[in-house]
Amino acid sequence: MNTVTKTEHAEGQPARVVRVCVVEDDNVVREQLVHQLSHAQGFTCVSSHRSAEAALEEIPRHHPDVVLMDINLPKMSGIDCVRHLKGQLPGTQYVMLTVYEDADLIFKSLLAGAVGYLLKGRTAGSGTQVLEAVRDAANGGSPLNSLIARKIVQHFHHQPSRPGAEQPLSVREREVLELLSKGLPYKEIADMLGVGIETVRKHCHNIYEKLQVSSRTEAVVKYLGK
Repeated sequence: MNTVTKTEHAEGQPARVVRVCVVEDDNVVREQLVHQLSHAQGFTCVSSHRSAEAALEEIPRHHPDVVLMDINLPKMSGIDCVRHLKGQLPGTQYVMLTVYEDADLIFKSLLAGAVGYLLKGRTAGSGTQVLEAVRDAANGGSPLNSLIARKIVQHFHHQPSRPGAEQPLSVREREVLELLSKGLPYKEIADMLGVGIETVRKHCHNIYEKLQVSSRTEAVVKYLGK
C-alpha cells in the first residue's frame, strides 16, 4: 500500500491526489506503472493486481478515481472486469491498457464502460503520457480517435431508439458537447468557457437527460452521428 503524498495549492490548501489502481498481468509493466504513479506528485497507486479476479475482489474496497486495466488478462478479460466493476464503482474512470491499437477491442471496452485507452509502449520512459492520461480521465477526459468513434456511431445507429422525444439542447450545452466530442477533460472545458468544473458537470448531466443517454460516450456518439 502506498502512502498518499499531498500537494499544495498556492493558497496552502491541499490539492487533489488522484487515486489509481493498476490491473496488469505483465510483472514488468505493472511494476513500472506502480513506480511511476507512486513517485509522481499528485498521484498515488492504492493497489495493483495481476488478474481480473483479484481486481474484482480488492478494487471496490479502495474506491479509486481511475483504474488502469489491461485488456488481455489470463482468465477473465479486462473488458469483462470493467463491466463488473462499473456496476459497483460507477464514479470510477477506466482506462484500458493495450499493446496494439485494436479498434475492435477498444470499441468493446468503451461499450463496457471504459473512457479511453493507453498504448503500453507509452508507459516507458518518464511516464509523462501515462500521468497525462490518468489525469485527463480523472478530470472527465475521454479521447476517441476517428476510427473508434465511427465504429461506435455505427453500433448505436443499429440500436432501437428509446421511447420519448429528445429535448433540444441549449446553446451552452451544445458548446459543452462539442468540446466533449474532442476528448477534452472537464477542467479544460471549464477554463475555455470561463465557468467552474461543477457547472460543466451540471451541463453534462442535462445533456445526458435530454439526449436520453447514460454516458459521455453515448452523448458524443449521438453528436457525431447527427
